[in-house]
Amino acid sequence: MPRQHGKVAIVTGGGRGIGYEVVRHLARLGAHVIIGGRDEQEGLAAIKRICEEYKEAKVEFEKLDLASLQSIQQFAESFKKRNLPLNILVNNAGVMLVPEGRTKDRFEQHFGVNYLGHFLLTWLLLDTLKDSGKSDHVSCVVNVSSSVHSIGTIRLNDLNSCQHYSAHAAYCQSKLGQVLFSSHLHQQMQREGFPVVSCAVDPGMVDTALYQHLCAPLRMAQSLIARLLFRTPEEGAATVLSAALSPALDGDPAGGYWANGRREMTTPSTFDPQLPLSLWEISLQLLGLQ
Repeated sequence: MPRQHGKVAIVTGGGRGIGYEVVRHLARLGAHVIIGGRDEQEGLAAIKRICEEYKEAKVEFEKLDLASLQSIQQFAESFKKRNLPLNILVNNAGVMLVPEGRTKDRFEQHFGVNYLGHFLLTWLLLDTLKDSGKSDHVSCVVNVSSSVHSIGTIRLNDLNSCQHYSAHAAYCQSKLGQVLFSSHLHQQMQREGFPVVSCAVDPGMVDTALYQHLCAPLRMAQSLIARLLFRTPEEGAATVLSAALSPALDGDPAGGYWANGRREMTTPSTFDPQLPLSLWEISLQLLGLQ
C-alpha cells in the first residue's frame, strides 16, 4: 500500500469493526484520519489503541450521528472550517436488521442511516473532495455496501417502507441504494471532469456487531458459524482499503464495485441508467437540496 503522508481521510463508524481496521491501516500509512461516530467513548478508546500501536498516528474523533441531518450538517461544517483537504471518504457506518423505527428526521432507519445520511455527508463534502483531488492523485469516496444489494429492490414510491416493513428488505434496499449512488456519483464526476472517483465495496461476511439485532437463537448460531466461516474485521477492511487506495496504486480512476479485493460485476439493476438518476433526484428532494 502506498504511503499516505499529507492525505486526510474521514471514516464513518471508525470506532469498531471494519471501520476501526480501515482507520488503523490508514493511520499506519501516514494519513490524518478523522473518525465520525455517535459514541465518543468508543471513538476515543479506538484512538488510544491505534496510538499505542503507532506512536506517530494522527487520528481524531468527531461526533457524527447519521440518523440526524442536523448532526451531519454540523459535522461537515466543522470539518470545512478547518480548511483541511479531504482525499478519502469512507462511508462505513450502518445498521442492519433493526426493528421498525424512524430516524430523528422520520426516515426509515436503514434507508436514513445507511443510504440517505451518507448521501448528505458526501454531498456536503463534495466541493472539498473536488478541490483536494489532482489528476494524478484523485480523491476517493468509498461506500461500504454488501452482496445483499443483489437481492434488493428500490421502491421509489415507498423508500421509507411505510406500506410494508421487512427489516431484511429495508436493509437490502439501503445497500442497493449505496451501489446506485456510488455509480451515479462516479459517472457524474467523470463526465464533469472532476478528480474524484466513487466506488462501492462488499467486504464479505464479516464478524462484527452488526448482527446484534438477530433474535437470540440466530445470534447464537451466527456466533458459532462466524468462527468458522466469517472474515475478521481486518480481512473485511482489506477490500475497502484496496478500493480507497487503488487510484494511488495503479492510476486507474475506474471506480466501480469491489469484492474480494478486486473489481467485480454488479447486478443488472445497477446498469439501468434511469434508476440511479431517479433515486438521486428523489434523495435531493427529500434532503431539501433541490
